[in-house]
Amino acid sequence: MTASTPANTKPDNLRHTSAAYDVVYAALFAVLIAICSWISIPATVPFTLQTMGVFLAVSILGGRRGTLSVLVYILLGAVGLPVFAGFTGGIGILLGSTGGYIIGFLFSALAMWGIEHFFECGRITLAISMLIGLAICYAFGTVWFMVVYTRGNGPVSLAAVLGWCVIPFLLPDLIKIAIALLIGPKIRKLAMIH
Repeated sequence: MTASTPANTKPDNLRHTSAAYDVVYAALFAVLIAICSWISIPATVPFTLQTMGVFLAVSILGGRRGTLSVLVYILLGAVGLPVFAGFTGGIGILLGSTGGYIIGFLFSALAMWGIEHFFECGRITLAISMLIGLAICYAFGTVWFMVVYTRGNGPVSLAAVLGWCVIPFLLPDLIKIAIALLIGPKIRKLAMIH
């Protein structure tokens, strides 16, 4: 007589397969985010596709795997691999004035994961989660920038920091969200990622 497996648990071989997929997907999309961070679009204020990589990771992989890929990306950069914009890396980048925006990607992904968990996953929900994720990243990064900048250079106004670090990137980031919304769900469907 064999003991029955509870309905809500997976057999060991399926759990190991799922964990292996999680690791592979996280690694692949950490590389995708790195590649997006290396692509610099010339404009009045040049910008990268880094945020689009984050939004694609979560929209294609789902909240859990997408967040894991963002965490792997940040950890790779923290140990010195040149995965950040301008082929940079190291803990100094994360502790610098703009490092809060990179760490903010993790909070963006977590917010998107939370929204995905509590609400039906459709294109409108995904769009709202991306906008909320972007706002969280901006908020965390802006506060971080102000703290680091003030320590080294003296007080700075919120308006000045928004003018330097947020307003020039709003339109490009909204375009990146639109692109991620357009292609992310299609890639997820084609790749049959669950």
